[in-house]
Amino acid sequence: MSQVLACVDRSSTRGKRDYAALLLLATYGLRSREIAAMTLDQIDWRRERLSVPARKGGHSTAFPLSWSVGEALVDYLQHGRPETTERVVFLKAFAPVRPISHTAVSKLATKYLLKAGIQVPRPGSHTLRHSCVQRLVDADFSLKTIGDFVGHRSPETTEIYTKVAVESLREIVLGDGEAVLA
Repeated sequence: MSQVLACVDRSSTRGKRDYAALLLLATYGLRSREIAAMTLDQIDWRRERLSVPARKGGHSTAFPLSWSVGEALVDYLQHGRPETTERVVFLKAFAPVRPISHTAVSKLATKYLLKAGIQVPRPGSHTLRHSCVQRLVDADFSLKTIGDFVGHRSPETTEIYTKVAVESLREIVLGDGEAVLA
């Protein structure tokens, strides 16, 4: 993830927005729709909490607001976000000032994944969601805890994210396994 974030020009208004959105995607495993719909009212600065209402599963989640995400949001809100009465956090960087779409969130993730040289079959915001889940799996969190964190309704959905790289295993079994392992 650090490779992706390092590609963002945080001195530009667009870069400040993109950096904050990417951090939210990677830190909390949020969906692009959740980022696009996020409002200022969901950020509780006093209690250091981030609320995500009406998730795909029909429930809401409250996360502790991490220091790095909070810092990126403050930088964007104070120095990158266009002046507006709009309550949605993430706005288009150029006129007309309107909320960013979930498609635009996914496209910005794609842009920075490719810029960082990360090769995945379908780069986009979901790649960062998978990365978040994988970090939690690697840290030995239970599938139930991971599912609750990313807003899954059933454990079966979370299990999808923990698939083994079958093609790599197939190469080891059927091909020159030493080359793959080297």
